[in-house]
Amino acid sequence: MRFVLAGASGFLGSALRDHLAREGHDVVRLVRGEAVSQEESHWDPYHDVLDQQVIENAEVVVNLAGASFVKWPLTAAYKKQFVASRVVTTRLLAEAIARSTRKPAFLAQNGTSYYGDRGDEVLTEASPEGVDGTFLNGITKQWQAATEPAVAAGARVCVMRTSAVLHKNGGAFFPLQLVFKTGLGGPVGTGAQYFPTISRTDWVRAVTFLAADPNASGAYNLTGPNPTTNREFARELGRMLHRPTVLRVPATPLRKVFPELSPELLSSVRVEPARLQEAGFEFEHPTLNSRLAAALTD
Repeated sequence: MRFVLAGASGFLGSALRDHLAREGHDVVRLVRGEAVSQEESHWDPYHDVLDQQVIENAEVVVNLAGASFVKWPLTAAYKKQFVASRVVTTRLLAEAIARSTRKPAFLAQNGTSYYGDRGDEVLTEASPEGVDGTFLNGITKQWQAATEPAVAAGARVCVMRTSAVLHKNGGAFFPLQLVFKTGLGGPVGTGAQYFPTISRTDWVRAVTFLAADPNASGAYNLTGPNPTTNREFARELGRMLHRPTVLRVPATPLRKVFPELSPELLSSVRVEPARLQEAGFEFEHPTLNSRLAAALTD
């Protein structure tokens, strides 16, 4: 298939790009700078610059663009950039798909923060949206709403509600593993909150699976099955790294120092990949142990 990929240079985008190339697909990368090959196309989402013909030629458009959340402090200016990098890019691509005659499929990145803090409640794609009012919870709704032009035009749209993606070379797991390797890692807050995860390998495979399935549309939870708590995650990571996990990060100072980040660490999201599994997707890393092993060795 012919893919158009936004966010191709990021932690997830680079892995997806390489995987698609190995499988023989054509990938056109949207780049902010000058395009230097036929595999690149210049765009500027903040000034509505996008080559419509590139969208016309595509069978699948994937948007993984977005500023990193692993940044401190989160100033007002950076929070504005963080939102725009997701919502503006998604809307521009959705509108281009809506204008196209071919109507390529649209795979739009999103997050499991959509569900909010729900305790022990088992969450699937059929669960209602969360209303906890946290920073990321609000963004996920704007992010999803930005896909509406493509949905309204009849394109096949998949909203990928992605949990924490585990891999030693990037994402939130990169700094986390460094902390645990020093022996300073441990549960956050009570540790009883559910912390959904997926290996980067399974995330890439799931995106490719949705791209290839002509019947796939709507929201999908891109997270591993058998979700575990933050305490279980800390204990297993410490065991695999042969480090103690007796230190606990108290909730109160965490909320004071990291007011936007702390809800993402303290909220409980017991989310299951129900629709992926119903569609026949099989995880290579279905357990926390296998996901961590893959993250540390891939």
